[in-house]
Amino acid sequence: MMHLELERVQTALAAHYDVQRVLGRGGMSLVYAGRDLVSDTPVAIKVLRPEFAATILADRFQREIGILGNLHHPNILRLVAAGTAGHLLYYVMPYADGGTLEERLEREIQLRLDEALHITRLIARAIDYAHGHNVLHRDIKPGNVIFDHGEAMVCDFGVARAIVRASEETISSSGIVVGTPSYMSPEQAAGNGIVDRPSDIYGLACVAYEMLAGEPPFTGRTPQAVFARQIAQPPPSIRVVRPDVPEHVELALMRGLAKRPDDRPGTAMEFAMAMQAPDWEVLRGDARPRMRKRAPH
Repeated sequence: MMHLELERVQTALAAHYDVQRVLGRGGMSLVYAGRDLVSDTPVAIKVLRPEFAATILADRFQREIGILGNLHHPNILRLVAAGTAGHLLYYVMPYADGGTLEERLEREIQLRLDEALHITRLIARAIDYAHGHNVLHRDIKPGNVIFDHGEAMVCDFGVARAIVRASEETISSSGIVVGTPSYMSPEQAAGNGIVDRPSDIYGLACVAYEMLAGEPPFTGRTPQAVFARQIAQPPPSIRVVRPDVPEHVELALMRGLAKRPDDRPGTAMEFAMAMQAPDWEVLRGDARPRMRKRAPH
C-alpha cells in the first residue's frame, strides 16, 4: 500500500518534484522527501489525506494556505509552495534533516530540564510571532516540531485553519477531527467552543509536559477517552512522575493546562518564562495568577 501511494504521488508531481521516499504519516497528511526540480533543493512535501482532500475546495485551499508563506521567523519552518495535482492537495516546505521532537522523545523518553525549557522557549517564540500575524496553529505537538542544525522549528502553522476554511462543509459535520487528541485544548475537544490563541498555549504546555514526563498529560485508548479527560480531569502532577522537576515548573504547567482559556497565560512566551525562574515568578493567591517580572538587582 505504501509503495502504491508513493508511486501515485511521484507520478502526480513529476513535473515539479522528484519525490524520493515516504518520511511519515501525520494526522492530516502523508509526508514525502523529495527535490525541487527548478531550484534543485531538498524539500518535504505534505499531501493531504484523502478524507480531508475530499471535503476541500482546491482553489480556496491554495488561497488560504498561500497566506502562510508570509510567515518568516527563525523558529518557523516556512511554506514555499502549495498546489493541486489531480485529486491531490499538497504543500511544500524546506527539508530539515534533524528529525522531529516526536522521534527524539521515542528515543530518549524524557529530556533534561534545561533542554526541555530551551525547546519550550523556541516554540513559544514561533507561536507568539504567528499570533502577532493573526495565524493560529491548532495542532501544536511533538510531530510538528522539527530540528534543523540543532534548532527547533515549528511546521504547519495555519494549515489546520486553511483546511477548515477551505472545506465545503463544516469539519465537525464531516466527522473529521482537526488536531491531535492528546494535545487538543478542552475547547477544541468539546468541539463547540471558540478556538483561539489560548488553545495553542495549551498545546505548548502539553508538549512541555511530555518532554519532562515522557508522555502527554492526558492519554487514552480512544480519541473519545482522551477528549473526556481533556475536558473534565485535572492534569496529573508532573512531580509525581518526575520528582526532580522544580515546583515553579509544575505551577507553570498547571496554569498552561488550565481548563478555562482565560486562566492560561496571555502569551506563549509568558508561559515559557514562567517555566524559567528565577527571573520570573508566579504570583499565587488570585483567582487568576498573573506574571510579574522581578525587579533587577
